Formats: sequence, C-alpha cells, structure tokens
Amino acid sequence: MILRKLSVLNYKNILHCDVEFSPKMNCFFGNNGMGKTNLLDAVYYLSFCKSHVHTTDSQLIHTGQDMCMIHGFYDYEGREEDILCVIRRRQRKQFERNKKEYDKLSEHIGLLPLVMVSPADSELIQGGSDERRRFLDLIISQQDKTYLHALIQYNKALYQRNALLKEQSMDQSLYEVLEMQLAMYGNMVYEKRQLLVDEFTPVFNEYYQRICHSPEEVRLRYISQLTDGDLATQLLENRERDRILGYTSTGIHKDDLEMTLNEALIRRVGSQGQNKTYLIALKLAQFAFLKEKGQTTPILLLDDIFDKLDSNRVEQIIQLVSGDGFGQIFITDTNRKYLDEILAAMEHDYELFKVEEGSIHSIK
Repeated sequence: MILRKLSVLNYKNILHCDVEFSPKMNCFFGNNGMGKTNLLDAVYYLSFCKSHVHTTDSQLIHTGQDMCMIHGFYDYEGREEDILCVIRRRQRKQFERNKKEYDKLSEHIGLLPLVMVSPADSELIQGGSDERRRFLDLIISQQDKTYLHALIQYNKALYQRNALLKEQSMDQSLYEVLEMQLAMYGNMVYEKRQLLVDEFTPVFNEYYQRICHSPEEVRLRYISQLTDGDLATQLLENRERDRILGYTSTGIHKDDLEMTLNEALIRRVGSQGQNKTYLIALKLAQFAFLKEKGQTTPILLLDDIFDKLDSNRVEQIIQLVSGDGFGQIFITDTNRKYLDEILAAMEHDYELFKVEEGSIHSIK
C-alpha cells in the first residue's frame, strides 16, 4: 500500500499543503514546532480516524478556522483508494472512502494498516495501563474485525453496568444480561490478546537484539484478571462490592501489559537510550506482525526517532529501515545528517522535504 498524494487544510499549524510522495522513502527535516509531526499525524488520522496523541477533534482545527480537511490518495494492491476526512466545529466529522461516507467509523479501521513511532510512545512505558491496552487493541483490530466488534460491544455493556451501579439499581435481571455480554465478549478479547502477546514477544526480542547487539532480554507479559477464572463468576461475586464502589472492578478493561528488561520492569530500570530502543523495537515488531497477518504492507511513520540514541544504535536502525523488508516510510528529524545517511544507504526512490512554519517543500 502506498500513499501517493496528500492534501491538508487547516490541520493544526498546516494551513494548506498538497504533497506527492515517493513510494519508498520520504524524509522531512526542519526545526521543532514547524509541522513535521503534524504532517505525520494527518497521515495517521486517515488510518485510524483519530490523532496519534489523542488530541480532541476540535483542537485539530487551526485557530480561527471553522473546519479542517485531510485528503489522501492511495495505491492499494492494484486499485486506488480515495480517503477524505472533514472535521467541523460542533459537528459530526465526515469520513469518506471513494466518495461514500461510512455509516460507522469502525468499518474503516484496518483498511489502511500503519505503524507510527514517536516520542509520545514513551507513555507505553511510563503511562498507565490504558495506553498499553490501546497498543494491543490497535494491533489486533487492524487485522481482525471480529475483535473490534467484540471490544465495542464489551465497552457498551460495561458502560451500561456502570450506570446501573451508580444508580444503586437492584434489578438482578439487568445485571445478569449485561454480565453475560461482558463475559462473552470479554473472553473473546482476552483470548486474542493473550495469543497476540505469545506470538509477538519473540519477534520483539529479535528486533531489540538487532538494534543494540547486547545480551539484554526484553519480554512482554499479559496481565489479566481472567487468568484467575471465569469472568461471569467474578462479576457475580463482586456485584455487591461494585455497587458500593460505583463501577465495575473486574474485567478486561483492567488488563495490563508488563514490559520487562532482563526480568525487571523497563520503567524502573531503563535508561533513556534503552527505553527508546525498547519502543522502536516494539513498533518494528508491530510492523512485522501486521505485514505477516494482513493483506498489504503497512505504512511506517518514524517521528524523531534518533534522539537519545548512541551512534551504534542509530546505525543499526538506518540499516534496518533502508532494507527491502519495509514498504513506504515517512521519517522526520531536526538533524538532516541522519536523513542524508539513510538516503545514501538506499538504492530506492526517495523524496526529501523541508518543513517550515507549516509549509512543506520538496528539495530533491
């Protein structure tokens, strides 16, 4: 899959741009705050109907404007895909595929597989369990529509049960119906998350070793209350306690992903360089997983990935992304030196862009 052309209007600090891309490597350089990350975020938005950094839609619209637009033209395994997103203040956003609007945005997820690596990924290590669950869900939902459906239905039932608990409702029949739904969909999500982690961890460890060439071992471990027994039974046993608390204390919405380096939690023992390497290896493994399981090669977005890495790790990453194993790549950096090294190592087509005050100019 290739993003051939992108048009952006009033998205964050990008007032207007029309950019045509290389099918292989696209490099963007410029000072901080010029719009490099915003451009990649616009590409991300077209795949996931949301910003990579969880910015609300109204905050994406440039100050003083009433709407913003992102329009992407893709070459997708021999066919063209025209994807349009229009966001207006205080209105439902418009998302179209080939000039036909989606009934549900969930129908779009998975069509345009994409992996983004950015400084915001530090929240996977340092943030709460919500971030790590989202990471798992994003990977699985891109190649499994039944998973996304199960997750949506689980969250609906969870919302309804929590509403009953807050109301101090004593309607046992309603609780039984909702807990049956939570158990059915929760078990589906639990099994798929566990399977992903089991398949994913060896690939992740391999990428980490390729980048740093050290004896350090990285692992992922899926933590879930469902490991302790059937969810329906746990919900019933905790119903009275949950009524006192006012929320559902048991279920897959409490799951976490334990991230370790040499059997210790990476957030406690990792240096800045180790954390950065950990996250890059994690995302490259995500790319490899999606490429193997999906119908097309994902797009890879690498935003300012070389900061806080030593020269050896930078060199290994450059060798990795310059190889034939990847498809279309977008990469940003404030230091043009690293981008020139990547382009010099490549034998493929490329485009080099300068980003300044929200404007993008090709300088090839």
